[in-house]
Amino acid sequence: MWSYVFKRLLHMIPLLLGVSLLTFLLMSLAPGDYYTSLLQNPQISPDVVARLKAQFHLDRPWYIQYFFWLDGVLHGDLGYSMAYHISATTLMVGRMWNTFLLSFFALIIAWGVAVPLGVWAAVKKDSWIDHACSLIAFVGLSVPDVLLSLLALWFAAATGWFPVGGAQSPLYDFMSPAQQFWDRVHHLILPALVLAASSLAGIMRQMRSNLLDTLRTEYVTAARARGLAEGWVVYKHALRNAINPLLTIFGYSLAGLLSGAFIVENIMAWPGLGRLTMEAFFAKDSYLVVDSVVMATALLIAGNFIADLLLAWSDPRIRLE
Repeated sequence: MWSYVFKRLLHMIPLLLGVSLLTFLLMSLAPGDYYTSLLQNPQISPDVVARLKAQFHLDRPWYIQYFFWLDGVLHGDLGYSMAYHISATTLMVGRMWNTFLLSFFALIIAWGVAVPLGVWAAVKKDSWIDHACSLIAFVGLSVPDVLLSLLALWFAAATGWFPVGGAQSPLYDFMSPAQQFWDRVHHLILPALVLAASSLAGIMRQMRSNLLDTLRTEYVTAARARGLAEGWVVYKHALRNAINPLLTIFGYSLAGLLSGAFIVENIMAWPGLGRLTMEAFFAKDSYLVVDSVVMATALLIAGNFIADLLLAWSDPRIRLE
């Protein structure tokens, strides 16, 4: 297992290098840069702009800029955000934490609700419960994240039950630790529900289908023939085998949550990595764009890696291999 983990970690290196190199190339194809836009300000002289561009190697070809950026990354420095006038490392840590919180709570909501509903729908096949779950799945898969985010904002503004945008209140620093905790949770609930909606529907339908297929297998029929209780047959024998395929899509669901987080963060003004990427892109803050894309890629790779480890833990055949 340790050799497998080591090999997977080694495979991450060329992938991250390729993503960063491609992002640098694409950013170089866009006309101008951050400091070029400053030339429109009559209070800033061209000499100052030229000096700033030379300081951050923006007067060099894109591949030279890439090697300067890569050298900084190898020394633990992600560069400097020209738009925010702050270290990119400091900026990225806070935004990545917000994206992680949003995706993590959305993952808990999606899996914590979808798996029980999928099991319930399979056990109560063709009942009103099954039809109700199918309706929930249909709505979750049909409504785009963009529309659902806008509806959530309208709901928050109309009712006043949830804050509209942001990750904390303006008076957050003056609150007690308990009040700060509940303030962050209050701001997190609505974006997490919106982000979890589409994943919840897909996981629930997959869980229902897997369990129905498992309940038709011969070993389940044999367990029933031995007189075992139906609940024991379902939850002890069938459920574990039915949930194995879900572990393989865990990484893909995490990838879907992270990509969906880019949409939710920008529409619902959640200060995460997706919103930072868009702000950096429109500001032409090239180093910050590359940092954001590489970090998002690393999170996706980590999600797939965790899915593989969970599958190996759940399925003894994979461990033996």
